[in-house]
Amino acid sequence: MARDALPPDRALIAGAGRESTRATIAAARRAAAAGADAVLVRTPSFYRAHVPVGALVAHYTAVADASPVPVLLYNFAAFTGVNLSPDTVGRLAAHPNVVGLKETSTDGAQFAEIAAAVPDSFSVLAGSAPGLYTALCAGARGAILAVACVRPALCLELLRHVQASRYQEALACQQRLTPLARAVTTGFGIAGLKAAMNLCGMDGGEPRPPLSPLNADATATLRTLLDATR
Repeated sequence: MARDALPPDRALIAGAGRESTRATIAAARRAAAAGADAVLVRTPSFYRAHVPVGALVAHYTAVADASPVPVLLYNFAAFTGVNLSPDTVGRLAAHPNVVGLKETSTDGAQFAEIAAAVPDSFSVLAGSAPGLYTALCAGARGAILAVACVRPALCLELLRHVQASRYQEALACQQRLTPLARAVTTGFGIAGLKAAMNLCGMDGGEPRPPLSPLNADATATLRTLLDATR
């Protein structure tokens, strides 16, 4: 299991988002039983036209009430079509078992509004590497990033520069990171991230069908982008 492969001082966060509240609670309980320290819960989206804000709040409240481990909200409106507004995040942040948010927007204004709406104990985390610098400057405390699988040191360097108010150095890190970050997400997708991991000596494997492995030309492009971030 993943927990057995991690050092004991590293947190394991498991995705537990499902379309129904009951299934999400069941997934959170399974993840906790398998050793997860927290669960990441995306917004239900299939019937999004019939899930108003009040229903979303009720959904997350029920999940947080039942989850044996802390809950992180996951806002990814570009994929789900559902946006957790700063006001909604603020309401949910009042729950003692809702401890943070992965916000995948690159909208700096949204990050600033969210940071103003939540208590200091609540962790706002960026979910999109191209917007990491902006998010950190606008109130995010950290990030959960695909590109950190292959360039963790550069991501941490950017974070530490912002924490130390070295903004020029942080921006330079962002400019180095962005082309690779786009390639392993919106550019080549999951296949790109797995190929990048393979190129870095890890076992990323191949994506599950219907996704296809990266072709040779795209892999060569990735290798060039990885070399540029060394």
